Amino acid sequence: MTQQTHATPQAVAEGAPGSGLAQGWCALSALHGRIESHIERALQAQHDLSVREFSVINVLSEQHSGPGGHLRMHQVADAVVLSQSATTRLVTRLEDRGLLERYLCPDDRRGIYTNVTPDGLTLLAEARPTHDTALREALQDAAQRPELAPLVTAVETLAPSE
Repeated sequence: MTQQTHATPQAVAEGAPGSGLAQGWCALSALHGRIESHIERALQAQHDLSVREFSVINVLSEQHSGPGGHLRMHQVADAVVLSQSATTRLVTRLEDRGLLERYLCPDDRRGIYTNVTPDGLTLLAEARPTHDTALREALQDAAQRPELAPLVTAVETLAPSE
């Protein structure tokens, strides 16, 4: 029987033996966790909104009436990386708060679309600067850590020029 060990971000930074791919994944996971936690605290404190709630409202706010402009629940789940059941519960909570509304697809009565309400759009507009500031802060903090700095650089190169 072999003993399994799990590399911590600290061990990865100190050059502990292990797969380079696994070390990269560990660092990426650490970066994601740090960023999400920082944004979560900021959104909760200022807007009573979770990162997942923000993500769902943001994704749905980009719907339009043209071809492919509306999302079904499974597409929303894919876009925010949640299970369909978790997405349905989240959408229900946001609907109960008056931020989203669901309706049957006019072409296929089995499909359900979800729209952002005017109150949801207002909250999104208010929360977006908080989200973006928290994201920049989390990236700046992570850039100070040698094991995360290359990933921060990679994320920053993906961003379109402003």
